[in-house]
Amino acid sequence: MNVMHTKTIKELSTLLRTKEISAKALAMLFLDRIEGSDLNAFLHVAPDLTLAQAAAADARLANGTAGPLTGIPIAHKDIFVTRGWRSTAGSKMLGNYTSPFNATVVDKFNAAGMVTLGKLNCDEFAMGSSNENSAFGAVKNPWDKRAVPGGSSGGSAAAVAARLTPAATGTDTGGSIRQPAAFCGVTGIKPTYGRVSRFGMIAFASSLDQGGPIARTAEDCALLLSAMVGFDERDSTSLTPEQGGTEEDFTRALNAPLQGLRIGVPREYFGAGLAVDVEQAVRAALAQFVTLGATLVDVSLPNTALSIPAYYVIAPAEASSNLSRFDGVRYGHRAHAYKDLADMYKKTRAEGFGPEVQRRIMVGTYVLCHGYYDAYYLKAQKIRRLIAQDFEAVLSGPDSVCDVIMGPVAPTVAWDLGDKTDDPVANYLSDIYTLSTSLAGLPGMSIPCGFGQGEKNGTRPVGLQIIGNYFAEAKLLNIAHQFQQATNWHQSAPAGI
Repeated sequence: MNVMHTKTIKELSTLLRTKEISAKALAMLFLDRIEGSDLNAFLHVAPDLTLAQAAAADARLANGTAGPLTGIPIAHKDIFVTRGWRSTAGSKMLGNYTSPFNATVVDKFNAAGMVTLGKLNCDEFAMGSSNENSAFGAVKNPWDKRAVPGGSSGGSAAAVAARLTPAATGTDTGGSIRQPAAFCGVTGIKPTYGRVSRFGMIAFASSLDQGGPIARTAEDCALLLSAMVGFDERDSTSLTPEQGGTEEDFTRALNAPLQGLRIGVPREYFGAGLAVDVEQAVRAALAQFVTLGATLVDVSLPNTALSIPAYYVIAPAEASSNLSRFDGVRYGHRAHAYKDLADMYKKTRAEGFGPEVQRRIMVGTYVLCHGYYDAYYLKAQKIRRLIAQDFEAVLSGPDSVCDVIMGPVAPTVAWDLGDKTDDPVANYLSDIYTLSTSLAGLPGMSIPCGFGQGEKNGTRPVGLQIIGNYFAEAKLLNIAHQFQQATNWHQSAPAGI
């Protein structure tokens, strides 16, 4: 039992099926670890609910109706609404909100027999790159508690890295699965936009938000993603089967060899601003792929630098619309003292939203105003199209020059808590390598590939980003799995784990 928390999902699944451990005992083990943690990764646990799900999983294991994920513990980013557990989106606005229904992603994992451990801390309404924007305090990086865990899915990545849960859900709007996975030394994948239902995911930017899994290995992520994807008629952005939004077994091609794989290496990802320690780790990972049979191809994504201004126009514009529903009338926080309805709106939103959320609402409202729509929002959407065309030029069609693209996830390793809280633009710039993938709607993932040094000489993980064409998730997971079979970066654990 004392080593069960170090096992992967695949290993735990085998142990559950052979009755070497029960789902209840496994759930209790992780609940105890959560209670003893000082990372602030969890916002809400409900042991009675968790153990009831574990008992149901044990019954399925006993009667032979269990699947590969039955009995496996999981925790959900607090952007997914859940019955029983609070759903706060990391915001005071929803501080005591409990949803009457589950998000589709949560229902899918419940149907697979997984056991929910609780809800994970995140940047407020998923707006942030460090998890310091949560109304409930920052999450600490288990590799170095002086460092940020990344964001907005920082609680998810930190919990997996600290072995508080073997699996977690995250959401990625501009890199919010990939960047925290990189900073915490775990594996995470953002699927093609529309493959995972957004129903029950508290919206930030509707044309960008996409759910995905975070786990220790690519194999584990393949198991989780297989349970997540599929068309959902309750989500207007969900891809239909005709559009490619089908269910899929992402484990099917994990062991395919990489001989002949063409890896595009964008020159824009290795220019000024990339830290030396990050570049060294990424270059070493690329060299490892060459030994596995791949070839490296120099490519250009010329509009990469424009992804930051385009994203920080489009995403706030959509956020200003989505967050208008939080007005104190129907649910969530309401100001205690106000003169009239307009005053209630103002005070409720001023009290309920944190500074970063308020900043993005203001920016979004501004760019959608009459007279500014064409100058900012419409122009940003045109740039978005150009960014997508950059990827199409190298990844799509008979003239494609590469099968996947690889590079760093972020320009640096995780920075120290508090270092960028007074400089939001510095936070935004840390997303330079992930935003373009989200704007294009492409799948991308992060896998551990080495370590760098923090500003105070703490050892901090480096992530390798792998980007594929639309619906290429199985290929990305195959590539990541083969790398992890040949290396052991994903097996590294923070001190004391």
